[in-house]
Amino acid sequence: MGFEVRPEQPADRADVLRVIAAAFEEDRGEDVASIWDSLGRHKRAGLVVEQGGHVLGHVGLSQGWVDARRMLVEVWVLSPLSVQPDRQGEGFGTALVEAAVETARGSGVPVLFLEGSPDYYGARGFERADRHGFLPAALERTPRPAFQCVRFDSHEEWMTGQLIYPAVWWEHDAAGLRDPRLGDLEQQSPSPD
Repeated sequence: MGFEVRPEQPADRADVLRVIAAAFEEDRGEDVASIWDSLGRHKRAGLVVEQGGHVLGHVGLSQGWVDARRMLVEVWVLSPLSVQPDRQGEGFGTALVEAAVETARGSGVPVLFLEGSPDYYGARGFERADRHGFLPAALERTPRPAFQCVRFDSHEEWMTGQLIYPAVWWEHDAAGLRDPRLGDLEQQSPSPD
C-alpha cells in the first residue's frame, strides 16, 4: 500500500504529537512533542506521512538564524523527524526528509540545519555544517559531525556564523545533543581544520 507525504493540517495535531512522543525515547518523547507544539510563530512547515488515513510520521521545520557578521540571516531547522516505531525502516523517514529539504529549498531560505546522525542524514544530502563556517547553537553540547546542513542557491559566502534557536529550545533545555554515541563519533571524526 502506498503512502502520501502532505502538509500538516490543524486537524492532525493530536496524531502528530502522538507520533512524536512515540518515536523518541520514553523519557524524552513528551518533551519533544511539547517543543514542537510550543514553537508557535517560529513554525515554518510541518509535513506528515499518511497511509490508509493514518498519520505514521512527521517532520517539523522551524525558524532559526545564523549570526553572520553582516546581519542575522533567517534559516530553517529540521526537527523533529518522527516515525511510528513499529513502522520505522519502511522509507517514511527518508520520504519526509526529502520533502522537508524540497520545502525549505522552495521557501527561499539559504540553509537548512539539523542535529542528528551523520550516517542517516549524510546519506540523505546533509553535510557537516562546520565545513561551511557554521557553528552549532549549543557549542559544547553538539558534536560537530552531528551538526549538519544543506545549503541552497540563495546562500552567499558571507552567510556564516553561529546558529541561533528560538527561545523555546532553550526553555526546554533541548539545544544540542547529549547522546553519548554521538560524542564517541566526535572523538573518531577529525575536525575540518
